[in-house]
Amino acid sequence: MMRRLLQPGFAFVLLTFSAQASGWQYFGGDAGGSHYSPLAQINRDNVGELQLAWSYRTGEIERYPERRAMIALNVTPIVLPESAGQSLVLCSAMNRVIALDPTTGDERWVFDPEVPLGSIDSKFLCRGVAYWADASAPEAQVCKHRIFTATKDLRLIALDAGTGEPCGQFGVNGTIDVRPDIYDDVPNLADDDVTFAAPPTVIEDLVIVGSADNTKFWRADSPSGAVRAYDARTGVARWSFDPVPRDPADPAAQHWTPEAMQNVGGANVWSIMSADAERGLVFLPTATAGPNNYGGLRPGDNRYANSVVALNAADGSVAWHFQIVHHDVWDLDIPSQPILVDLTREGVTIPVVIQLTKQGLIFVLHRETGEPVFPVEERLVPTDGVPGEVLSPTQPFPTRPAPVGRVGLAPDDAWGFTVFDRAACRRKLASLRTGGLYEPPSFQGTATMPGASVFNWGGASFDPNTQRLIVPISQTPMFTRLTRTDEIPDEVRSMPRRGPIGPPMDMAGTPYSFEFQPVMSPFFAPCVSPPWGELAAIDLGTDAETEWRFPLGTLSALMPVPIPLEFGTPLAGGPTATAGGIVFIGASSDAKFRAFDIETGEKLWETDTPAPAMAIPITYAVEGRQFVAVAAGGHIFQGFTNVNDYIVAFALPE
Repeated sequence: MMRRLLQPGFAFVLLTFSAQASGWQYFGGDAGGSHYSPLAQINRDNVGELQLAWSYRTGEIERYPERRAMIALNVTPIVLPESAGQSLVLCSAMNRVIALDPTTGDERWVFDPEVPLGSIDSKFLCRGVAYWADASAPEAQVCKHRIFTATKDLRLIALDAGTGEPCGQFGVNGTIDVRPDIYDDVPNLADDDVTFAAPPTVIEDLVIVGSADNTKFWRADSPSGAVRAYDARTGVARWSFDPVPRDPADPAAQHWTPEAMQNVGGANVWSIMSADAERGLVFLPTATAGPNNYGGLRPGDNRYANSVVALNAADGSVAWHFQIVHHDVWDLDIPSQPILVDLTREGVTIPVVIQLTKQGLIFVLHRETGEPVFPVEERLVPTDGVPGEVLSPTQPFPTRPAPVGRVGLAPDDAWGFTVFDRAACRRKLASLRTGGLYEPPSFQGTATMPGASVFNWGGASFDPNTQRLIVPISQTPMFTRLTRTDEIPDEVRSMPRRGPIGPPMDMAGTPYSFEFQPVMSPFFAPCVSPPWGELAAIDLGTDAETEWRFPLGTLSALMPVPIPLEFGTPLAGGPTATAGGIVFIGASSDAKFRAFDIETGEKLWETDTPAPAMAIPITYAVEGRQFVAVAAGGHIFQGFTNVNDYIVAFALPE
């Protein structure tokens, strides 16, 4: 089960290792996902001197070359504290957990859970691992310091942070098999219909996992999206929370019919959760109830789906929730980690949770109550959906900050490199239903802006010194079309697809199939004017105005002729801010890693990476030297041939 590569004497010196480290102990930098570091050795004045310190390859591309198209290294490593050995720890796309020397990139140990490969079309993704220390255990005790990893095949595994050996007292030989809890209740599930991709969340003596549910695209009776908490020492189940309320006495039950509460699944948490140990709260970004694009079998607002849900960590009860989309039929999952920070406004410090959305809306809520810090309005939206659909007449809109993505789409918005492809885009848009943010899916096909996701799992960074939120912005128009399933020829339904994108797919249990595609020109460019990817800074300490905003990424890697047009590119990944006044970000499709000035947005440094660095950068210090590291693996859903498996780290010259 495990391959260990321990450096000689490493386990012996683990607890007496003398170097000082400061760094990235959580996926989001801290338990609240701020993507911020107080390190400042690398700053505005010297960031231009950064050079490659080390690189490491996970080896998955070499081990499985035939699966290259379905392997994604979008991981955010963590760096353990000195007491735990200071390793940089990550998971590969195939769920191998790897501990590296953070100064050299040399392997210390590797644990391989040997996940089943499945079909050649099975995708592999692991975004991170979690660290936990048992405060009640003696320093020298095995597994006092633990790494938790959640695998593609629904296992939760505890490892000793120093050796990579499974913690035998956790579950069965270090493992909890969650698969029976999910698969035994729902028939006809394929092996990877439900998976773990996000890192577990730890708070106090709990380890908590959500799940990624691919069945929401195609079946009304998708599996439960329950979030599960386990004792971090023993693995004993402590509580579970189902975002679909099953109890009629639950306050959210009024937003469902009795039939839907019993039969509908989904509303899962596939993204990253946040924890506030001081308040004993866990924050969940929930997804859409199943199926994604038709809600006729789930009338009502469908709360707690598409919400920020604050749970009491002690027992999993709801402290408060705020729904961001009522009765979602647009696949508007809450995509990114809730950001827990203290906001200072007019001399008053307010504990807030900042939630980014796929729509490009940003909600700022009081962390203890869920009340909006900036006002939110319920605005009228269209309700003329397909037969059987009952849409919400209103949707919540924050009055500030303003939407960062374009809102609305019309044929006259068509754009192209030439008159020819602009005309083709205009014809395509004219053939579809267009309109505002919540234009319903239709038989004609509905094109929307924002498109699939202005913000996604990469999240944002918050700089407490300037009170600025640094956000990456993607803008590509998408269209959704519903069709009566009994009117689709069999040969069309059997055409190949990748995830939700492709020809019509049955939504089992409903009369309809759905089709989901980007609106692209004949030259494979989005049918709206650039920029298609941007980086922006929003000042949340005042009136939430945008301080600067610039295109992120060139088209050099996306065109047959490598012309470096600064039009911005599709983005995947997020930024990291530091006390040195810098924002680091990869995310763009052109295989570049960049540093920007937080105050002005000026680009201060840029370097090539072995593949697009579509992940979240981390920064840490060992023995007084600051490093910046990022995964450079490309992204399997961006359609790139340049998919790879590198971790690259940079530092100032010694």
